[in-house]
Amino acid sequence: MTRLLNVKDLRSGYGRIPILAGVDMTMEAGEYLGILGHNGMGKTTLMRTLMGHLPATSGKVEFDGRDITAMKPFERSRLGLGLVPQGREIFPDLSVLENLRMGLASAPREDKSVIDAVLEDFPRLVRLLDRRGGALSGGEQQLLALARCLCTKPRLILLDEPTEGIQPLIIEEMIETLLAFKDRWKLSLIVVEQNLEFITSLSDRILHIQKGRMTGELDRNAVLAGEVGMSAMA
Repeated sequence: MTRLLNVKDLRSGYGRIPILAGVDMTMEAGEYLGILGHNGMGKTTLMRTLMGHLPATSGKVEFDGRDITAMKPFERSRLGLGLVPQGREIFPDLSVLENLRMGLASAPREDKSVIDAVLEDFPRLVRLLDRRGGALSGGEQQLLALARCLCTKPRLILLDEPTEGIQPLIIEEMIETLLAFKDRWKLSLIVVEQNLEFITSLSDRILHIQKGRMTGELDRNAVLAGEVGMSAMA
């Protein structure tokens, strides 16, 4: 397999408050990588730093062999990184279709066939294309945020706490959809979560983050068997 992402001693935070305290991690192309940890351990900060929304104070991020540490978010997006943020951050006053079109904003020209291809994997959204994003349920908004990200044609999706406040039926639908993407869209994925079932259902490997550092790789089979739980990682 080909090395897609290499993160070395990555540090960042908010003002004078350090959050990431030297993250080291790698992933291969086509891999689904899970990052498990309690609230406040740096999961969202890591995703925002990888996408460029937070500047790194030190360390290095390499994507497909290229140093992207100092790149802006739009530059990383053009290289193939896409972020589905915690809280979805869709445009509530725009229709579902208009939200999807925003995913094409950085393309040289709008290609409707991209949206059509994405909607094949999101049949639930097809009947909602004229509805305002803010009128959707939380689960439907999460599907819309994921579909919008796919419209950017990413190679690596950063998925931040996708199950938060979502009904179990939508969670199962997301698992099935994301697993299908692995071959259909040739995607790689980093998902940060606290939902053990969700993260083990998707991930090839699971890393544990604590106090802004990766503390090791978890035995996926042990997590699936219930031998490793969130309380054991405090």
